[in-house]
Amino acid sequence: MSANIKARREVLNISQEKLAELADISVQMINGIEGCRTWVSDKTLIKLAKVLQVEVFQLLLPVVAGGTTNNGLLVSALLGNLRQNIKSDIDNQFDRFVQTAVGS
Repeated sequence: MSANIKARREVLNISQEKLAELADISVQMINGIEGCRTWVSDKTLIKLAKVLQVEVFQLLLPVVAGGTTNNGLLVSALLGNLRQNIKSDIDNQFDRFVQTAVGS
């Protein structure tokens, strides 16, 4: 999360001081968040997301190798896993249905 906040702040060319002012939190809080030394409350996270012009979940996405979040690859991987899990669930339910029908 801290890397996403910092990266988004840098993309928008906003200093820590300006982000703190816009989000109505202290510069020390921003510095602590970006340095992984400060826990972020849900209210603070919402404020930061609004100022950084992203959805809250985007700040929570894992950071991939290289220090940046590749949302396209991440979403593809998540959808692939979801598809596989759904397929497995359907296959298991179908197998149970067949076993029940044959056993009747």
